[in-house]
Amino acid sequence: MKYNLLSLVLLVLLTGLTSTDLFAQGTVTGKVVDATTKEPLPGATVIVKGTEKAAPTSLDGSFSIQVTDPNATALLVNYVGYLQKEVSIAGLNGSKNLGAILMESNVTSINEVLITANSYAIDRETPVAMSTITSEIITEKASNQEFPELLKSTPGVYATKQGGGFGDSRINLRGFSSVNVAVMINGVPVNDMENGNVYWSNWAGLTDVTKSMQVQRGLGASKVAVPSIGGTINIITKTTDATKGGSIFQGFGNNGYLKTGISYSTGLDENGWAFSVAASKTEGNGWAEGLEFEAYNYFFNASKLINDKHTISLTGFGAPQWHGQRQNRASIEDFRNAPQGRRWNSDWGVKDGEVVNVEDNFYHKPQFSLNHYWTIDETSFLSTAVYASIGTGGGGAYTGTFTRTGDKYSPYDLDAAVDANVNSTDGRALSFLRASRNDHTWVGMLSTYQKSLNDKINLLGGIDLRHYEGRHFTEVTDLLGAQYVLDNTDVNNPNNKAQVGDKISYNNDGIVLWEGGFLQGEYSDGPLSAFISLAASNTSYKRIDYFQYEEGNQETDFQNFFGYQAKGGANYNLNENHNVFANIGYFEKAPFFNAVFLNNQNIVNDDAENEKILSYELGYGYRSSMFSANVNLYRTSWNDRSFTRGYSVPATGEVYFANLLGVDALHQGVEFDFTYRPTNKLNLTGMLSVGDWTWQSNLDAITVFSEDRTASRTIGPIYMKDVKVGDAAQTTAAFGLSYNLTEELKIGADYNYYTDLYAYFDPTTLTAPDREVWEVPSYSLLDLNASFKFKIAGINTSLFANVNNVFDTEYVSDASATFDRESGLSTAANSYVFYGVGRTWTTGLKINF
Repeated sequence: MKYNLLSLVLLVLLTGLTSTDLFAQGTVTGKVVDATTKEPLPGATVIVKGTEKAAPTSLDGSFSIQVTDPNATALLVNYVGYLQKEVSIAGLNGSKNLGAILMESNVTSINEVLITANSYAIDRETPVAMSTITSEIITEKASNQEFPELLKSTPGVYATKQGGGFGDSRINLRGFSSVNVAVMINGVPVNDMENGNVYWSNWAGLTDVTKSMQVQRGLGASKVAVPSIGGTINIITKTTDATKGGSIFQGFGNNGYLKTGISYSTGLDENGWAFSVAASKTEGNGWAEGLEFEAYNYFFNASKLINDKHTISLTGFGAPQWHGQRQNRASIEDFRNAPQGRRWNSDWGVKDGEVVNVEDNFYHKPQFSLNHYWTIDETSFLSTAVYASIGTGGGGAYTGTFTRTGDKYSPYDLDAAVDANVNSTDGRALSFLRASRNDHTWVGMLSTYQKSLNDKINLLGGIDLRHYEGRHFTEVTDLLGAQYVLDNTDVNNPNNKAQVGDKISYNNDGIVLWEGGFLQGEYSDGPLSAFISLAASNTSYKRIDYFQYEEGNQETDFQNFFGYQAKGGANYNLNENHNVFANIGYFEKAPFFNAVFLNNQNIVNDDAENEKILSYELGYGYRSSMFSANVNLYRTSWNDRSFTRGYSVPATGEVYFANLLGVDALHQGVEFDFTYRPTNKLNLTGMLSVGDWTWQSNLDAITVFSEDRTASRTIGPIYMKDVKVGDAAQTTAAFGLSYNLTEELKIGADYNYYTDLYAYFDPTTLTAPDREVWEVPSYSLLDLNASFKFKIAGINTSLFANVNNVFDTEYVSDASATFDRESGLSTAANSYVFYGVGRTWTTGLKINF
């Protein structure tokens, strides 16, 4: 199979390279962009007028098309939501570059959701490193992958499925986890307000309605007051795609994967209204055992073109889901000894012959936004978004001791737990199922004002206001035959006989207030574009604990942290092919909620400090009709990372707390990516990303204090200097190709390579020198995809097929390090891992109407 595949790839390459298209006499090149924003329009169609000869534009809007018809006089350029453009090529003889082709918005469609422009970067203008994934690529390659995985061939990105549960993917960008990567949907932030996490299962269905996804590495172009250390990911939905029509999709794949979806848009009617809706259902058993899932997705948009100055748009979407999880990593030895191999999952059980996912996740986080766009006059514009999100759900677990149906690799025997509870003399649960809930309510407003002072200078300013209330508690979900759970953690109800749905163990709220603003100046004159941006924010935290404190003493005061950022950059286009850019920025961000209140109590950490980040970057780009490339060098210093440690003294029961300052890290590296289109049929892409991410300093002995700060002890020193940062591959490479065998049939392949991946560890636990962290073995993966377009009864139809991890490669994707007490080494033998997902496949049929 391996040699057959390689032969097929070689045949494809030879077929494309020997095509007579290479010897066409007339070649026309150019770049298709929005007339107002100058943003590239990837996926536009360029047609030789009067023929069927056509070519799409690439990610940067560029195209190249051979003209062989001696009678051809013009090109027709088409893009959804824009007026068709006719461009003259009369007298073509040899090669001709048309330069930028400006596309005007169609008066019969609603304008783009302009709030997204506040976070969107423009090629050869915005001085940041960026990559854009179009809806076409998402449609062709999504299969059963999730948003983070769609970015895996992007420089600086490391993405895995972790335990393999639906929506449990994670992403690291330049070595920073998602808590330090700003993620936005249509310009609205979605990172958890308390801890910065992004839970991708909440957005799993959005791939169906995503217009494009842009990842900006480093400082990013976001103008809202969102500090992003690793970068910014902005997902833009088809919220104002007002082209009339719809689609039906049916897909299936390995392990019972089944997906059904439908979408429809009315187009703009004569009264200025446009409506779009979409919905889908996805279910399956998961690649590993005990990972069953069921997920839904809904999306709607209602837009009204009031007049030539005002537009309003209401958007709502959500993805209620439930899925089994594999939460606990295991040793490599256990995976090898398990009869199930890599598919072994220790976190599920059986009850009455049915699967019970002891560890699971269930959540629904709908988000609604009302946008207003106001063209005040020819030089000024105001966009405002008011949004709300209400999250409900959590993750399941258990309390007590469960036996298994067989050996250690068999599922939990929940029937035995039921028998034990039934036989309990007082009806109290010896074992039961519970869920850690994390409900929240989040409302906010983003408003941006833009003023053109002249044809060279723009000023922008805006506000970013948020109010977040998180509700955290444990809930009894299954008594397993018992009559109640005895819980004594609530000081106001110390003998609580809890039933299903009652709260136990902990019950507290986190209140987060955010007031931010920004001001930015932009300059553009010929080949030079530059910006300077200032932003500031105040973050306020309050904790309310209903269990550990008596009524009247349950709330803390608000703890306030002032953060700010200053950044600037410039891009210079040396000519139509070459550009260079540079940016620099410094910002301070508030510590996360759990660094402010210690040990999950109302104990305020008076020593909590802002984290401090200094970042700068240099970049070079080359653009031509056939070849585009980028080279970026970056350096990010991250000082005073938030780390707190708790220590208890068994003899006295005293608890000590340490606020660790001086935990610094340096992330630096070089990134290269390219796109090469030797013919209209063949497109080649590739990237190489080499990072050097290390902890920068040792910590001297630390004095830690008891809860009431009347007693202290000394901990340390801590030896972390020059130890590699773990949890993401520091060197990655990718190569991809797509080839149009015919106008209807397109095939593609993506190869990814990962090395310099060190196991995750907490650097503040390195209390002895010369610690070495286990380096996970390098690995590579190959994915294949194909699409075939045809008509059924005159209706446009597409058939998609994907195979991921074609060779069923066995590899460790995630690892946690422990250290041998004598040698101080972290090795494969004493690390805990998740194996990556093996071969998977999906196929689907999409009918457009």
